[in-house]
Amino acid sequence: MAPSFPMEKGLTLSQDCWDFVHSLKMRSKYALFLIFVVIVFVFIEKENKIISRVSDRLKQIPQALADANGTDPALVLAENASLLSLSELDSAFSQLKSRLHNLSLQLGVEPAVEAALEEEEEGEEEEEPPRPAAARPRRHVLLMATTRTGSSFVGEFFNQQGNIFYLFEPLWHIERTVSFEPGGANAAGSALVYRDVLKQLFLCDLYVLEPFITPLPEDHLTQFMFRRGSSRSLCEDPVCTPFVKKVFEKYHCKNRRCGPLNVTLAAEACRRKDHMALKAVRMRQLEFLQPLAEDPRLDLRVIQLVRDPRAVLASRMVAFAGKYKTWKKWLDDEGQDQLREEEVQRLRGNCESIRLSAELGLRQPAWLRGRYMLVRYEDVARRPLQKAREMYRFAGIPLTPQVEDWIQKNTQAAHDGSGIYSTQKNSSEQFEKWRFSMPFKLAQVVQAACGTAMRLFGYKLAEDAAALTNRSFSLLEERGTFWVT
Repeated sequence: MAPSFPMEKGLTLSQDCWDFVHSLKMRSKYALFLIFVVIVFVFIEKENKIISRVSDRLKQIPQALADANGTDPALVLAENASLLSLSELDSAFSQLKSRLHNLSLQLGVEPAVEAALEEEEEGEEEEEPPRPAAARPRRHVLLMATTRTGSSFVGEFFNQQGNIFYLFEPLWHIERTVSFEPGGANAAGSALVYRDVLKQLFLCDLYVLEPFITPLPEDHLTQFMFRRGSSRSLCEDPVCTPFVKKVFEKYHCKNRRCGPLNVTLAAEACRRKDHMALKAVRMRQLEFLQPLAEDPRLDLRVIQLVRDPRAVLASRMVAFAGKYKTWKKWLDDEGQDQLREEEVQRLRGNCESIRLSAELGLRQPAWLRGRYMLVRYEDVARRPLQKAREMYRFAGIPLTPQVEDWIQKNTQAAHDGSGIYSTQKNSSEQFEKWRFSMPFKLAQVVQAACGTAMRLFGYKLAEDAAALTNRSFSLLEERGTFWVT
């Protein structure tokens, strides 16, 4: 039985009694707190198991780069698995936080723990170096294209600006690591994965790429970041660490020698820049970007770059010769009248996916209004500085003299730069070179498969071989800017 303390009016408990009562009160409080901590760890362990199961479900299989002219592939998951996006993981953590809050109220524990956590999170956010007021708001620019459309050249317009953190084809790592297969109802799988990775990259969470880099980075260091040298932000101080002898870097910086890429330093550099931009030829379905456009943390601007599909095919047959042996055999065999139907279907599917995204953007749905711009490569090649100014004005970013100087030097070269990936060219002459090397019967196949898309973008059909090679006959309709406001 608990001891009693009889008191008369005007009397008080002795100091020893008060100490004993206070001791009981404190023990009860600490007991409730310990119970709360134990339950917290139980919930955290449960959520960690969920995350572990999700990670195990992704079947990561190194494979050769998917056909650049293929239709959008689907994600292959392990047996009995289902696709879980990062947004679903966010939902799981939100539910955990809600349950912990309710539990604290039921136990009557002062919400000091939650307040401390919130203060810690706020403190972490405050560690990010503040950007100059003139540079706000922070823009997030996605250059969306397909292979051989001039996207590397146009991407340099953003890569050359010092206050923009630019990434070149980061989704390459996902395509190389996660196994995909074409067609079927699961064709949206790849777009979901690409979209969630894009979201994290726009938030400067570059660690999201680490599980997809082969071999895996050690202590956030990697020598295998794809085309690192095509991103100035990854090759400048302080990201460019001192060169390490005897360490082979597959995709090294072009103009200076750097040590292996430190992902942590790169993420910090991303947060210090005023804006973020990246180029992606693997994200083709515009509709999947709606969650990014509606995310309050992002201010997304999508620039969709298109090119005459006849020129695209001609360029791909040179750049990816091994993948177009069937086409070349068909061209060389005079007695073969028909091209294999699956090759034509692949070409048609590629053109249709581009057309559907462009039509969606030009319809200006509410979530995309003011966030979408359609650009033809041919217009950029003819008037590079004018189109650069239009793209920057659309993005809401002031164009610097540094970019203008680069454009002047790299679009008026006497000869095109060496290599199929060169960004140095006489752009006003280069964009029509394909017309004088493409057999007319090949142009006919493209026009039949991609006619609807070509008419949307203002590419004229050639009626015969003479029209195809006649310089005085333009295959490009004059259009005003496709900038959607």
